[in-house]
Amino acid sequence: MLTKEKKTKVIEEYQTAKGDTGSPEVQIAILTSRINELTEHFKAHPKDHSSRRGLLKMVGNRSALLKYISKKDVKRYRDIINRLGLRK
Repeated sequence: MLTKEKKTKVIEEYQTAKGDTGSPEVQIAILTSRINELTEHFKAHPKDHSSRRGLLKMVGNRSALLKYISKKDVKRYRDIINRLGLRK
C-alpha cells in the first residue's frame, strides 16, 4: 500500500510545476511505485490472483501513459524512462 507520505514524496520529485499532481510524469511515477510494491507482495503471496489482475491493469495503464508521452514529446519520454529506470 502506498502511504500518503510516500505518494507526496513521489509527486514532489516528478512534478513539472508547483502543485502539479496530474501530469503524465507524476501518474507514471505513482503507478511505478505501486507496481514495485505489488511485485514485492507477490514474492510472499504467489497465489494472490485477484491482486495480480490489478497489477496487470496498472501495467497497462502505465504503458498507455508512456505511449502518450512518447507521441507528444520524445525528450520527456526518454527523461521519465531514465529517471524511473524502466528500460535497459
